Amino acid sequence: MFIDVYSDPVCPWCFIGHKRLATALDMAGLSDGKDGLAVRWQVFQLNPTMAAGGMDRKAYLSAKFGSPVRAQSVYGTIHSEGTREGIAFAFDRIKRTPNTLDAHRLMRLASRSGRGSSVAEGLFFAYFLEGRDIGDHGVLSGIGQTSGIELIDTAPEILSLSDYLASSEDADDVRREDAAARARGISGVPFYVFDERLSISGAQSPEVLARAIELANQYS
Repeated sequence: MFIDVYSDPVCPWCFIGHKRLATALDMAGLSDGKDGLAVRWQVFQLNPTMAAGGMDRKAYLSAKFGSPVRAQSVYGTIHSEGTREGIAFAFDRIKRTPNTLDAHRLMRLASRSGRGSSVAEGLFFAYFLEGRDIGDHGVLSGIGQTSGIELIDTAPEILSLSDYLASSEDADDVRREDAAARARGISGVPFYVFDERLSISGAQSPEVLARAIELANQYS
């Protein structure tokens, strides 16, 4: 059984959804990479036109929400929901909103060696708990090394994660996958597809996700 997760590592609801999916899998007695189950991380960029170097976080929030008061209200709700899932969001530590193209490239590479979920969690932790710039190649390389990424199916001249990130390898594939998700009608994340037959949008409760897993298993 496959669970496709459309996500972006700068999406706080995706972090919450990641935790809830993990709980749902526990409820179903399943584990990613075992029991015939695989979680596949799919590309969706919240800000596909973001400058390569990202932008100042305060400027981003002002442009997105119109005012600091509105942003504070929205993120207050997210913080409360995160607390329920054991996530101590530290939004005040985030100084830049990055372009996530390279983060998605790293996740794509990680998935080849079964490390996609590990890297996804590493990106969420680095950005939302530590306020690190996950558009920075040094930060990304560190996350990849900690997760045990292997250089599978890369060009011969790529000898390290730093080489991979400095190249343009997989960049066009990431852009195509992002465009394909939008062509499919996906406009927000997280978005889940269970066994390529049942779709659910949003950071739904573990109970809802567990029920989707059950239904997908029944018809597989």
